[in-house]
Amino acid sequence: MPTYKKVRMGMVGGGIGSFIGAVHRMAAALDGKIELVCGAFSSDPEKSLESGRSLGLDDDRIYATYEEMITKEQLLPEEKRMELLSVVTPNHVHFGPVKMGVQADFHVICDKPLCFDLQQTYELQALIENSDIVFALTHNYTGYPMVKQAKHMVASGKIGTIRKVVTEYAQGWLTHPIEKDGQKQASWRTDPNKSGIAGAIGDIGTHAENLSQYITGLEIHSMCADISALVEGRALDDDGNILLRYNNGARGILYASQISAGEENNLKIRVYGDKGSLEWSQMEPNTLIVKWMDQPTQYYRTGSHDLCQHALVHSRLPSGHPEGYIEAFANIYRNVAIAIREGGKNNEVETGLYDFPGIKEGVKGMEFIYHAIQSGKQDNKWMSCFTKS
Repeated sequence: MPTYKKVRMGMVGGGIGSFIGAVHRMAAALDGKIELVCGAFSSDPEKSLESGRSLGLDDDRIYATYEEMITKEQLLPEEKRMELLSVVTPNHVHFGPVKMGVQADFHVICDKPLCFDLQQTYELQALIENSDIVFALTHNYTGYPMVKQAKHMVASGKIGTIRKVVTEYAQGWLTHPIEKDGQKQASWRTDPNKSGIAGAIGDIGTHAENLSQYITGLEIHSMCADISALVEGRALDDDGNILLRYNNGARGILYASQISAGEENNLKIRVYGDKGSLEWSQMEPNTLIVKWMDQPTQYYRTGSHDLCQHALVHSRLPSGHPEGYIEAFANIYRNVAIAIREGGKNNEVETGLYDFPGIKEGVKGMEFIYHAIQSGKQDNKWMSCFTKS
């Protein structure tokens, strides 16, 4: 693994009480390639200051707003200013800092979905594609070694032509209207003014959509969606069941639900070819199950020596030592740091170290949200997904 000077990172959002902010910071720090040097951690200046101090930052690198942070960081000497902007805010506060960061020539890593609506999506796409910055979107489930192995086995034709893809993401934490009790994570995710047009479909359905297309290499051609808000009075969807057709003719089923009582974070995918099939579960992430028509079932394990190169470089521990959510997240941050430092040198594409979701995946995710919600509302359910991206 190459050694580089640490990439200096600033963070927007992720202050005290933020689950995802802490996850991003742990992931960024895990490989020692990134250091947090500044931040605007909350829309409340006092909370931002308190958060920054708790992280050991000097007061002059803790900012009241992202606008102040980006403006003042630009004025610092090159060897001191931040290089990478991490945006970990709710959906409605993605567009502003990402746009301003790209325009200021800072590299950007942003939580998903990309932004609030399609107009913002296409504006960011044009801006990022016409820049030299590294941009990444944290579809962190693509960082798991066994997901890399699954992608390799599909791409190399091991399980044959893909015919069916079944992806499910089941959670139960929104089974009751906890947003009415002021639960922070529920409150913004169920608020159309902060989450956008979708609830569960935007929050976890995009992960399922991204995982299916990442592993198979296929693109969604059309869909038929049944979208519901099953908790009385909830403004956004909490359950979705979608039939999919992929661009090679394969059929798919995607189920995303946050009212599946008793479920924790149950993301699963099954990919069926005409020779065999793959099965992977996020809650048992170190195992990839491969089933054949004419052979015994095989179990591939993280850390084994018979994995593909991309799986090996994203494995951190010997076989039998569990790797999980933080490590998968960290793989994205590490790869972004290498892309920033290498700038395309040393042929890292072949080793898999440039493998992270970017603006293309962000646009696909936003288009998926809009198609699913629109299909769910209309009587003529089947909707073509051939789009700008």
